[in-house]
Amino acid sequence: MDVKVRSGDSLWYYSTLFNVPLDLIIDSNPQAEPSSLQIGQTIRIPGYETSQYRIQSGDTFWKIASERRISLDAIALLNPSVNPRMLQIGQFLSLPVQVSYRVVDGNRPYDFNVLTTDLSELYELYPFVRRQTIGNSVMGKDLVELQIGRGPKVVHWNGSFHANEWITTAVIMQFLNDYLLALTNKETIRGLEINPFYNEVTLSIVPMVDPDGVDLVLNGPPEGDFGELALRINDGNTDFSGWKANIRGVDLNNQYPAKWEVDAARKPTSPAPRDFPGYQPLTEPETVAMAELAGARNFEKMLAFHTQGEVIYWGYEGLEPPRSMTIVNEFERVSGYKPIRYVDSFSGYKDWFIQDFRQPGFTVELGSGVNPLPLEQFDEIYQETMGIFLASLYM
Repeated sequence: MDVKVRSGDSLWYYSTLFNVPLDLIIDSNPQAEPSSLQIGQTIRIPGYETSQYRIQSGDTFWKIASERRISLDAIALLNPSVNPRMLQIGQFLSLPVQVSYRVVDGNRPYDFNVLTTDLSELYELYPFVRRQTIGNSVMGKDLVELQIGRGPKVVHWNGSFHANEWITTAVIMQFLNDYLLALTNKETIRGLEINPFYNEVTLSIVPMVDPDGVDLVLNGPPEGDFGELALRINDGNTDFSGWKANIRGVDLNNQYPAKWEVDAARKPTSPAPRDFPGYQPLTEPETVAMAELAGARNFEKMLAFHTQGEVIYWGYEGLEPPRSMTIVNEFERVSGYKPIRYVDSFSGYKDWFIQDFRQPGFTVELGSGVNPLPLEQFDEIYQETMGIFLASLYM
């Protein structure tokens, strides 16, 4: 919601008028100098939208404000050209409405278009979210990173490294929406005060690492060369439900230089629906973008969400720091997921992250069954994962 600055207004006043934390208003308006607002300047108020109200007989600003439980001055601020002493029946007023509902519905097939639409709606409502493109997929789709908060502790989440594990993106996005709602409405999640995290943590999220693969699984092969290539790799089969790789048949989570040669020696040697690690490490634009992001952001901890198994992999070659055990034990407590320290698998993003940065890294395997997991599991998975999301912030 946008408002126009009047004489005497301040960001602090808007914070009290709309009951929104001042930090969120400041970060929603990076172009504004808080100490010297200009009359007529547009200021964005996060977590609000406007509704249109038609004046009825007997209405006054005071009556409307009282019935709607909103501030009298909020009505005046949103309707600067309206004379409250000369209201006309049938005239329309703009009224502020604090958003208290989700715009993200994760419980549906969650492809790149759904993600893009939801990101646009979230950014419109919550402009303190910082959004940047960190690279592009093989087919040119934006690889989007979101950042929320201003804290020194940088925590990273990512989803859909594997195409048929797209439900991870849906889970991440729905929690992100709940997190933003809690910030703007000063609410708790599972009894935890959320607002302190904004100044303690900078949250980095790449919700969909493999958008081309996700779209292939959900929507079938695209027109043109890439679709023909995917069909050839899939032996002409139009059922791509078992596809984990990117559109070129490279498994993005087997692309990292952490004993890559060990996995390469025992996995497919040419493009395949799953497990082909590429002809060498870091050949794919998606994996390069994620590697560069880790180098640029200095993550304090990293969580890569996958499916399935209800387990959490947390070690690599003894290089994980001691506090990783403390963190994963808390993840187990809040989710019921079993920690597994070592596994005979290498060259994943978590492996490389631990190896190169010596920071806690986790591969969280959501749900149980056969990928892609059915949406009937979504609500259960979401409740299990919520505790892990929160614990990653406070641990």
